[in-house]
Amino acid sequence: MENFQELKQLLSQPKKIVLIPHRNPDGDAIGSTLAMSHYLAKLGHECEIIAPNDFPKFLKWMEGARKIGIAEYNPAKCRIQIEKAELIFILDFNNISRIDEVGDWLQRSTVPKVMIDHHQDPDQFDYMYSDVNLPATCQMVYNFIEAMGHLDLIDKTIAECIYTGIMTDTGNFRFRNTSASTHRVVADLFDRGIEVDKIYNNVFDTQSPNRLKLLGLVLESLQAMPEHRTAYMHLTREEQLEFSSQKGDTEGFVNYGLGINNFVFSVIFIEDQQHDFIKISFRSKGNFDVNNFARKHFNGGGHINAAGGRSDLNMEETIQKFRELLDIYKEELEEVTL
Repeated sequence: MENFQELKQLLSQPKKIVLIPHRNPDGDAIGSTLAMSHYLAKLGHECEIIAPNDFPKFLKWMEGARKIGIAEYNPAKCRIQIEKAELIFILDFNNISRIDEVGDWLQRSTVPKVMIDHHQDPDQFDYMYSDVNLPATCQMVYNFIEAMGHLDLIDKTIAECIYTGIMTDTGNFRFRNTSASTHRVVADLFDRGIEVDKIYNNVFDTQSPNRLKLLGLVLESLQAMPEHRTAYMHLTREEQLEFSSQKGDTEGFVNYGLGINNFVFSVIFIEDQQHDFIKISFRSKGNFDVNNFARKHFNGGGHINAAGGRSDLNMEETIQKFRELLDIYKEELEEVTL
C-alpha cells in the first residue's frame, strides 16, 4: 500500500471514519466494509458505513449490517456524516462514478481517503491498496489488518464478514484467481471460529418461492449459441413485477450459462425496474476478458471473468447489438482453452 506508515500513524488516534461500498453492494462490498468497520472500532474509532442504495436481505444477517446508512433513503443524514468524517474508506470500488450522488459528497470532502479494492483502472486517492490479482476485497482487508500487526483482533464476527466476501466473490472458491493465499486466509478464519455451513445457509438458502419461479423464467429465456460458445438470458421489468422481484433476487443467475458444456461466455440482460436502461452482467471462463468487452461496448467494467455494464437501448436493440458483437469475437471465443 502506498504511504502505509503514514496511514498507520493517522489511525493511531481515534477519528470519525466513514466507510463506503459501491452501488448495489454485493457480499464482498458489504463484508469488507463491515469487517473493516468492526476492526477500526476496536482501535477506538467512531465508524459509520454509508451505502449508496439498499442491498439484499441475504447479507443483512452479518453483525452491524442493519445499521448501515442507505443514502438513497436518508440522503441528508448520510451527507452530513460524510461532511463530518475525518477519514473515509472506499471499499470494493475504485471509481467515484460507481456511487451516484454519494460521489458528489465525496468529491467535496477534503479529508484523506483510503481506497482498498481489486478492480482495474483505479482513480487516484490519498492512500491506495490496489491489487487486481486478488479475488476479493475481503482478502485485502485481512491483509491490511495483518500489515497493521493486528491479526489478534480478528474475532469470529470479523472473520464471518471476511469469509462471506471471499466466498461470494470467488464463486464458492471456483474462480481462477482463487489462490493458495486465499485458502490460507480462509484456514485462519476457520481457526477463529467461523461456521461455514451457517454462513452458506444465510447467503444461499434463504430464497423465496418467487425467486425460484423467477429463475425458471430466466432459464426459459436462455439462448444457447454453440458456434460462439455463448449463452444469454433476459428479464423484463414486467416479469420482475409479476414475481415481486426484490433486490438481490437475480444474483447469480448469469452463472447458469457457464454450466453448459464447452461454453465460455454467459450474459444476462435485466431491464431496470425504475429507469429506462438495461443492466447487463457478463461472466466468462478462461482468458476471455469480459472487463474489456464491457468497457468497450457497454459502458461498464469489472474483472477479467466477471463484469457489469448497461445499455440505454431497449431490450430487443441491446440483444441485437450483443449478437452482432459476438461475430466480431467469434475467433477469440473459439480459442479459449479450459
